[in-house]
Amino acid sequence: MNFGIERLKPMLRALRSRNYRLFFLGQGASLIGTWMTQTATIWLVYHLTGSALMLGLVGFANQFPNFVLTPFAGVWVDRWDRRRTIIITQVLAMMQSLSLAFLALTGTIEVWQIVVLAAFQGSINAFDMPARQSFVVKMVDRRDDLSNAIALNSSMFSSARLVGPAIAGLIIAATNTGVCFLIDGVSYIAVIAGLLAMRLPPEPPVASKPAETIWYSLKEGFDYAFGLQPIRSILLLIALVSLVGMPYMTLAPIFASEILHGGPETLGFLMASSGLGALMAAVYLSARPNALGLSKLIAIAPAIFGSALIVFALSRVLWLSMLAVLLIGMGLVLQHTSGNTVLQTIVDDDKRGRVMSFYMMAFTSTVTFGNLVAGSLATHIGAPNTLLLGGILCISGSLLFTKQLPEMRRSMRLIYRRIGLLPQPDS
Repeated sequence: MNFGIERLKPMLRALRSRNYRLFFLGQGASLIGTWMTQTATIWLVYHLTGSALMLGLVGFANQFPNFVLTPFAGVWVDRWDRRRTIIITQVLAMMQSLSLAFLALTGTIEVWQIVVLAAFQGSINAFDMPARQSFVVKMVDRRDDLSNAIALNSSMFSSARLVGPAIAGLIIAATNTGVCFLIDGVSYIAVIAGLLAMRLPPEPPVASKPAETIWYSLKEGFDYAFGLQPIRSILLLIALVSLVGMPYMTLAPIFASEILHGGPETLGFLMASSGLGALMAAVYLSARPNALGLSKLIAIAPAIFGSALIVFALSRVLWLSMLAVLLIGMGLVLQHTSGNTVLQTIVDDDKRGRVMSFYMMAFTSTVTFGNLVAGSLATHIGAPNTLLLGGILCISGSLLFTKQLPEMRRSMRLIYRRIGLLPQPDS
């Protein structure tokens, strides 16, 4: 028993930091509600409209503000108090979920209202996500625990992704989608309380600057991120997979209903299987001591994701579809969490918010156009053929990234030596 506990300690080492522990517990409760809302939203839209295009439109409305605002949010995050930013975004997100709950529970909800509230949530996320990603380094007491904290974040996200959709499917079948929205709204209290309870050293005040310097800061961050080959390659690969692969989540109700001939429980099982695969990958990554060797995982993961996406597109039985989405979730987390860890390890602190805003754009904002294109394609060529094409493109991206790996490793070794992850070469 003690041996098992000793094995777990390295995987949970970031929880030694009180502030991170508060964040981890509060965010874990809130994320379950978030995934319940995501599952309930796509089911409700498909129930109201029966349209793949409308599923894509709601996904587009949620992600488009992200795409427009996230670069400016990165500049904001590098200048303003990050904890205060996150508290504000969480309060606004709670209001959004409670508004959905009121409309759904009173039976007055219409698709246009879902689209508007999805766009509002996307605007909140544009500031929330880069702020949360950049805030991790402030919550851990030891810099060595940063990679573990990022992996634990992914584990928390994946655990919620496993539990949330399954609960949502059962609740929708027993009651209605409004209950899911209500639970999500209440769950935000946990993360807000955790943030308020943190004890952090005061951040040095940032001198106010003229508005036009925002553009200079944005250009500076862009030149920095895309001028370094490792950062540029990681961001472009993540953007490709998010563009052509991630829309499988938006199209999932079609597979659950029309192809697998199930109901909301089937959708919950599919999304929970994806969450289980993601959790397995996140637990594996949390056991790694640092970022060394992650570039190979970043290269392999999109091939795993793409191959599983092809199987999912071709499957007509539930058990095979669940196995496929388990591997999809695994491949997605292996790529994105490894990419996040490498980026957070090599980036300069004063540009962290801007680089993480580009990461969030690549991770989530490209889904804006992916959802719209996938919804349109699914209308014309069918959902299976749409995902089949996406899987082929993910595998192609993996092969191209692998060709750049030797040059990328040379650049990263120089940075790792500078920050002390690798020893200096003998003179």
